[in-house]
Amino acid sequence: MPTPFRKSSHSGTSSNCVEVAHIPAAFRKSSHSADQTACVEVADWATGAAIRDTKHRDLGALVFPADEWQAFLNAVKRRDL
Repeated sequence: MPTPFRKSSHSGTSSNCVEVAHIPAAFRKSSHSADQTACVEVADWATGAAIRDTKHRDLGALVFPADEWQAFLNAVKRRDL
């Protein structure tokens, strides 16, 4: 499934344009954060995931395609990271 990016409506007909994607607002606290206040939040979406720092939500999120996110999760489960 392709990443849900679309050409910005402000780009007009130019080939030099900006693409945008909606990042879901439904972030949840990572299960590995336990009761800590300094934690990571995750938003699952159909084509991957987005993560952000709870204490710095204003800085945005990192977005990962599904295959990269799955590779990361697999590495964590194997404790390769």
